[in-house]
Amino acid sequence: QVHVVESGGGLVQPGGSLRLSCALSGSTFSLDVVHWYRQAPGKQRELVARISRGGSTNYVDVVKGRFTMSRDNAKNTVYLQMNSLKPEDTAVYYCRVFGPANDYWGQGTQVTVPS
Repeated sequence: QVHVVESGGGLVQPGGSLRLSCALSGSTFSLDVVHWYRQAPGKQRELVARISRGGSTNYVDVVKGRFTMSRDNAKNTVYLQMNSLKPEDTAVYYCRVFGPANDYWGQGTQVTVPS
């Protein structure tokens, strides 16, 4: 059974950093395209960043220059390095893994940046 597990969230002061991880297990396929989303209280889930199999990345404007997505294919894991965090970055962060026929979501990890 395919499992996608996010980790690394927590409480951090404004200006601080966190590194989120998204690990794929139980699959017959390796990580390919992966997206990071976030959902703040009372708001819709939004795409934050994405990475291709080859490592090309794209970011939404509000996180450009602060967030960096990377991957370790040997570990079937992708990362989201978040620097210069702001209160508006507070949300549950989810990764979405695209498989050959389906996509898979993790349970999310909470990131809290107090104002």
